[in-house]
Amino acid sequence: MSEPFQFPGAGPALPLPPYRPVGPQVGGSPVPPQSAEPAPPQQGAPRPVTAPGHSGGRERTRRVGMAQEAHEDDLPLDAALIAMVQEAASDLHITTAAPPMIRVAGALRPLEGFPIMTPESIQRSVYAILTQKQREAFEDELELDFAYSVRGHARFRVNLYLQRDAIGAAFRLIPYEIKPLEALGIPPIVATFAGLPRGLVLVTGPTGSGKSTTLAAVIDLANRTRSDHIMTVEDPIEFLHHHKRSLVNQREVGADTQSFTAALKHVLRQDPDIIMVGEMRDLETISVALTAAETGHLVFATLHTQDAAQTIDRVIDVFPAYQQAQIRTQLAGTIQGVVCQTLCPRADGPGRAAATEVMVATPAVRNLIREGKTHQIYSAMQAGAQQGMHTMDQHLADLVKSGRVRYEIALEQCHHVEDFNRLTGRFSGGAQNSLGSAGLKAQAF
Repeated sequence: MSEPFQFPGAGPALPLPPYRPVGPQVGGSPVPPQSAEPAPPQQGAPRPVTAPGHSGGRERTRRVGMAQEAHEDDLPLDAALIAMVQEAASDLHITTAAPPMIRVAGALRPLEGFPIMTPESIQRSVYAILTQKQREAFEDELELDFAYSVRGHARFRVNLYLQRDAIGAAFRLIPYEIKPLEALGIPPIVATFAGLPRGLVLVTGPTGSGKSTTLAAVIDLANRTRSDHIMTVEDPIEFLHHHKRSLVNQREVGADTQSFTAALKHVLRQDPDIIMVGEMRDLETISVALTAAETGHLVFATLHTQDAAQTIDRVIDVFPAYQQAQIRTQLAGTIQGVVCQTLCPRADGPGRAAATEVMVATPAVRNLIREGKTHQIYSAMQAGAQQGMHTMDQHLADLVKSGRVRYEIALEQCHHVEDFNRLTGRFSGGAQNSLGSAGLKAQAF
């Protein structure tokens, strides 16, 4: 087998022309293309580079911002990202009139040793890592998601936006290493989802809850243990999966396909066994995902929902009322499990612990979905320890009683205060077994 592909990191930062606001106020004219034969760079100026692309022999459009002078107040972006990794931060924020800010263990603080940023310095620094296509897309849409690498250190998911006519940027760290589920503190039942022959598995939670990390661990487990074809559709590609026992193809929205919907319309013709959808955002994407699961494929996807019952309702409510009975039946037949999670600062050391809720599609749960009784799913999970199920409140209570998370932190994350307090022994009824036989070991996330 040939060596697995890997997306290259970006080349050296290349300076940009003088600052001008992006967007409609530019006058609607596109950025003029660079000359085919740019003038030789001045002595000491960085040379333009062309990095090889991520798809068999195709060359990636080279980074824009060529042959211009750097400024003393420009942010050395790669240096800031490396410092972010060294500080064990999850996010880096760049905005006008503030120094670069990093999020460590959930709290923001300045990145020491870096200057307060100006609109001009931000634009030059950020545009230097964009391709021409990305720059044009940003100036058209005023928003942009993409991935960026600092070779030998880490990958980053990047979101660019405008605020008060200036560019802002958020960088989310994506480690090169994909940690196994047990190292993330994810319950053992989730590992069994990687071995399913077919069906739909949803990983949900708020932004920054570790959904992508958990899903990457599940896909990596399937990659290591199955001889299958895995297709992913992501915006952007985050974790890189190399070919192991399985063949893995990763498609990025905006680079390899126009949209989730467009990619999923064709994915069934690409002989996949496992399909991973970065996010189910609309009716068409959800409909195709359900059809894929129904026709014998194993489908993994994410949603921004807080608990299992809400997840089921969200999928059904996307469809018009006249279709919901049919979708309820289709979902009841295809759903295999729902994993909801959040992250809590640890009380026993650095890092954050994952708190999870797991729903397994037992016959009883399928009947509740089919009959529209999703409000009873919570009770089914409470009583489903033998099947590997537990609620968020049960897991949070377990983390509190073991001293891994402070009570006050867990209280902010719980879904039902009375149940949570009873499970932690805060009421006179005393403590009850929170996870039964499914007790979990939290690890640094």
